[in-house]
Amino acid sequence: MLKKVLVMCTGNSCRSIIAEALINSYLDGVEAKSCGSNPSGRVHPNAKKVLEMNGIWRDDYFSKSLDTILDEEFDLVVTVCDNAKERCPLFPKKTKVIHVGFSDPDGKDFSEFEKTYEEIKTTLLPKIKESL
Repeated sequence: MLKKVLVMCTGNSCRSIIAEALINSYLDGVEAKSCGSNPSGRVHPNAKKVLEMNGIWRDDYFSKSLDTILDEEFDLVVTVCDNAKERCPLFPKKTKVIHVGFSDPDGKDFSEFEKTYEEIKTTLLPKIKESL
């Protein structure tokens, strides 16, 4: 049975998009979506670039608000920034929520996006597997 994971951050342009792509690419039997508490409305070009370089970019990844997915049921909600953790809503179904924070690479060199990608891959993916 497919497990559903929601990844939340503030802007839904970097960390949560990278996490969504990594989960969808590396965790069998898991489908991820992402959203932002205050979405930017765009995927950061460097986030897209790091996903393309690693062969896991999909054209259906985009920045979206929490409102667009509130009616969906998730097995796990993951917040990847402190602001999203504080604003994480209560879901209708009793949904497990975990927080694993990562520094925001926005406004920094591309190397920070690569670092964020690796940190999410090595830190977050095992925590999600453990939590599901």
